[in-house]
Parts: sequence; structure tokens; C-alpha cells
Amino acid sequence: MKRIPPAFFINCAAYTAVDKAESERELAFQVNAEAVGTIASLCEKYKCRLIHISTDYVFDGKGASPYLPDSPTGPQSVYGASKLAGEQKARAANPDCIIIRTSWVYSEFGKNFVKTMLRLMGEKPEIGVVEDQWGSPTYAADLAEAIMKIIAGDNWVPGIYHFSNTGAITWHQFASTIRDLGGYNTVVNPIPSSAYPVPATRPSYSVMDTESIAKTFDITLKPWQESLAVCLDRLKKLCKSHEKGIDIVKNFAHLCAIFINSYPSSEFPH
Repeated sequence: MKRIPPAFFINCAAYTAVDKAESERELAFQVNAEAVGTIASLCEKYKCRLIHISTDYVFDGKGASPYLPDSPTGPQSVYGASKLAGEQKARAANPDCIIIRTSWVYSEFGKNFVKTMLRLMGEKPEIGVVEDQWGSPTYAADLAEAIMKIIAGDNWVPGIYHFSNTGAITWHQFASTIRDLGGYNTVVNPIPSSAYPVPATRPSYSVMDTESIAKTFDITLKPWQESLAVCLDRLKKLCKSHEKGIDIVKNFAHLCAIFINSYPSSEFPH
């Protein structure tokens, strides 16, 4: 940063193994809190504007209406506590930073709920998905677009903001829509959280109010169904490209085999 100081630093890095964090508290805090404080300090030192990505897990999940950016926090897991500590360290070291809390993030890349559901639906005739946890999905491409609009604009307003696609749903409703849009026949059974015990407590309600980021930066928020459809369409195209690539490799291997077999063993070049 000293040699080539950037104008902006977007910190998307995080320790996100929510359940594993319960047994790796020190590591989770090193990555999600201590490292964030260091990044924020360096950005402040080199006059680099910082956007830090945080999470809905900073809330206790006991609310009944969308959380505002200044709503009281109360993380129920090590992961949530470490992310909240990161927010606090970022703001203390760099008051000019922007923090964006997001929720239920998915995309056509990496490991996420949408891709897990698609895999399970391709393997099983019936699955169970939690029905008593409410939130708002976030398509990563939409979040990236929002961040780029903030960077490209001339209206830098520090503070904490919330971003997600619009609409409040349960994981079961999310899975059911993935099934319908994906064209699967899998039965998606609603189950209580108690039927799927995990080490870390999830917020039972983590819907966030996104009005502030929309108004401050003139960002249009898309309905979660619309963004999910876009993601699934892109996934289909990626699968077709992958299959085409496999066919090319297979054809090449077949040609190589023909070439090799056309040589008498005594004449094959070594």
C-alpha cells in the first residue's frame, strides 16, 4: 500500500465456517476482527477508502421487524461475535469506512445454499429444510454491483448499511423456489431447527432494513426471486460450458489414442 496506494479497499475476506468457529474462536477473531482492525488502520494511514463486508449474524434473531443499521446487536455465535468485533475495530481505526452487512449470500461460484440444494435435489427424491428461520437472500452479483456503484459515485457517506435482495422468506421457501425454478421434482419437507442441530446458533429472524443504502447511494434493490432466476440461468450456462469442455477433452483423448494405436510399438517415438 505504501508503494502503490489504492484508492479503495474492499474487504470481502472472512472466516465463514460458522459451526467450526465455535471450536476455533481464536482463529475466527484473528481473521474477522484483528485483521480487519489492521486493514482499517492501514487504509486510514494511506488515505484509502475502505468498504468492509459484515453479516446479519451480528443480531440476536429475536426481532419481529427488519433490523435497522443502528438496531441493538447481540450475536448468538462465535462467528457473529467475531464479525461484530471486526465492525467495531474498523470504525474505531477508520471512521471514514463503510460497513455493509449482508445475509444469505449465494452465487454460481463457491459453496453456498443454492448450489447445495441443487446437488441434493439431483441426488435425492426427498429432503428436509428448516422452516423457522427467516431472512433475505443476497445474490453476490447484486452486492458486487452495489459496491461498484458506491465506488463510482461521488457521494461517499461513511457508516453501517444493510444490503440484500428484497423479500423475507424462510430457508424452506428458498429451497422450494430453487426446486421449482430448477425444474426438480424433489419433495422439500419443512422441518424445525431443532430437527437439524448444529454447534452454532442461527438467528431465527435476521431480515434487515435496506432503505438506507438504497436512498443514500441511489441503489435499486432487486426481488430475491428475480435474482435467484438469474443465478440459476447462469449456472445452467456454466454447466453446459463445462460439459462442452469435457467433450473436447474426451475427443482429444480419443484422437490421441487413435494416433498412438496407429503406430507399431517398435516405431512409436520415445
